[in-house]
Amino acid sequence: MVYEGGCHCGASRYKASGSPQHVSVCHCDDCRKCAGAPFVSWAAFSSTDFEFRGDIKTYMSSTHAVRHFCARCGTGLYYVNEDALPGLVDIQTCTLDNPEALTPHLHVQAAEQLKWTLELENLPKFDRFPE
Repeated sequence: MVYEGGCHCGASRYKASGSPQHVSVCHCDDCRKCAGAPFVSWAAFSSTDFEFRGDIKTYMSSTHAVRHFCARCGTGLYYVNEDALPGLVDIQTCTLDNPEALTPHLHVQAAEQLKWTLELENLPKFDRFPE
């Protein structure tokens, strides 16, 4: 299987082949701060099965973690941490052309999960904005 995706402005694109080693939802503070979101979904592929084209900016969010962003629009695209995830590239799944293609099967860093996210399913839902 081949998965393709990219940034918001279209200047940066990637392709990942094969099956991901894991697809997870991360609740860590670093992911929340870098994404500006309550959690981030990731899919880890072998670095040998990952191709990228475009201009990238990197940011070391911790001692071993390198986050990769589109240099033009700032979209977070992928993460590399050779200490914790050797040989893997972790793609932010919502940057896939088809974000429904990979469903998370586990939560990681749940010790840092925002408690209010446990109640999201109970909130009122609207197809668009409420009137």
